[in-house]
Amino acid sequence: MTGSKGLVSPSEYSQRRDSVSGALIHQLTDHGSINHATYFLQSSFSPDGQTMLFISNRRGRWQLFAVNEFPTGDLRQLTDGAAIHPFSPAFHPAGDRVFFVRGCGIWWLRLATLEEGCVIDFGGGSMGECSFDASGEWLVAAIKRDGQSGLAVGRTDGTGWHLIPFPRTVIHPQFHPLDGTWIEFAGDPAPRMHRVRRDGTGLECLYAHDNNEFVVHETFLGQTGQLLYTVWPQALRAMNWETREHRTIAEFNAWHITPNRAGTAVLCDTNHPDEGIFIVDVASGTRRLVCLSEATNGGSQWTELRYALAADFAAAQRATNPERRALSWMEVGTDTVYGPQWTHPHPSYSRDERSVVFTSDRTGSAQVYVAEIPFD
Repeated sequence: MTGSKGLVSPSEYSQRRDSVSGALIHQLTDHGSINHATYFLQSSFSPDGQTMLFISNRRGRWQLFAVNEFPTGDLRQLTDGAAIHPFSPAFHPAGDRVFFVRGCGIWWLRLATLEEGCVIDFGGGSMGECSFDASGEWLVAAIKRDGQSGLAVGRTDGTGWHLIPFPRTVIHPQFHPLDGTWIEFAGDPAPRMHRVRRDGTGLECLYAHDNNEFVVHETFLGQTGQLLYTVWPQALRAMNWETREHRTIAEFNAWHITPNRAGTAVLCDTNHPDEGIFIVDVASGTRRLVCLSEATNGGSQWTELRYALAADFAAAQRATNPERRALSWMEVGTDTVYGPQWTHPHPSYSRDERSVVFTSDRTGSAQVYVAEIPFD
């Protein structure tokens, strides 16, 4: 369905208390479609905390929506037409625009007017989520085009765009928070952690490991410049960017991880078993329960201790469609290897870091929730 940009719908708001922690949980969507907060590496909230983004296929295609006057305000559809990449929306640091991926291009949307513009379009191919440097001048996104994987890097004004090739699928590229000339990214499968200069020089592997060490969800530890990652399902770990020294923060099945800005605490969900959503103190490794997720956490690979390889994807896809070829989880949203991404909580902080945004399909369809952190 098209022509729905700007459509305002009544609030779907309700609230409840978590049965274990007692946290107040705000349910923001209540629709029989798939609804998901923006990806855990990006904030779902505008800088003033008054608008919250979510994605939904409630009108037939993936589109971007907002909760106005969080948490009880009306819902507003922000995009229409061709589907967007459902996990790509990201607020520009200035807060007036949202950038997102459509096809093999990056677009911007001005929230006040819903005006859209195209930053760059590479034509055929596909792109992953985009990420800003600290200044908001530069963007990076994973790209796959003409059989070649890599990174697309350029300025938000559409200038200076170029491709940095890489021999395997690229996932989650992110600018260094203290030095925007560096980009960290994951290769799929192992070894995962790599870095490269914004201009394409200095490509190197940060940590050599094989497919039997299940390193996932790497990101920067707030503004510390260190890297944070999970060795699934064994430990939450950090690595020094300069010395490559590794240290274990806590030994448990931390899954998707989001640090606070100071790098003193890490928000995470858990899986196999799902014990809930926690905040981990980086200095001591102690963790405290925010709330239960009650999500189904789809994906057979999360019971394993290694990455899924081409044969695993092929076997999963043959079970449902013998004609499909093996692809990365980024391109196959319904496979049974890493699971439909909307069945995963993907928690992230609110701007004031007093609440936690997450997704759960506890009611039978994926909905967006915000839990107030029940401790200081």
